[in-house]
Amino acid sequence: MAEIKTDSKAAKQPTGDATGWKIRTITVTGVLSATAFLLQLIEIPIPMLMPTFIKFDFSDLPALIGSFALGPVCGIVIELIKNILHAALATGSFGVGELSNFVLGAVFVGIAGVVYRRNRSKKGALAASLTGAVAMAIVSFPSNLFLVYPVYYQFMPEETILAAYQAILPGMKSIAQSLLIFNVPFTFVKGILDVIITFAVYKKLSPVLKGND
Repeated sequence: MAEIKTDSKAAKQPTGDATGWKIRTITVTGVLSATAFLLQLIEIPIPMLMPTFIKFDFSDLPALIGSFALGPVCGIVIELIKNILHAALATGSFGVGELSNFVLGAVFVGIAGVVYRRNRSKKGALAASLTGAVAMAIVSFPSNLFLVYPVYYQFMPEETILAAYQAILPGMKSIAQSLLIFNVPFTFVKGILDVIITFAVYKKLSPVLKGND
């Protein structure tokens, strides 16, 4: 992964170039946010592996790309805009799912972006991505246990949700156990798939994102 110049580049350039860089940053952030929102609408069920109410999407991918290209703040902003749009136009969880998605996504791309800025190389990008994915998976446990699922209990009894996990793995005794066995690994794998795709497409996108096209 090629080295990426972030906002410091603009600070060292003439005012006109700095203004152009800011405009490009805003434009790229907007395009990536819209792409992330559209990807969030494409939910992929994973029958036999996860309960039907848990679906897979690639909406963190544009935010990860933005975090590498323009810095961690850009990635977090993309996560925020994506979830605001989804909460306003397509929510099925009264905004709670979007809040959780934002928290997890911000942890993922924010940490990845910060770590990558310290070592802008392929190895650095890999370490940054893995660190972000691990952190997101860890945070997903308390996020789901104390934020998301208690709200879902208002619409679906806890026993019904637990039964959905037990239908896949009968040995599940509690929601907490189910989250550890199912959701935490699922969240990590979701992050890793975003990382793999980012590595596959970033080199081609990098000139456009940096304004070198």
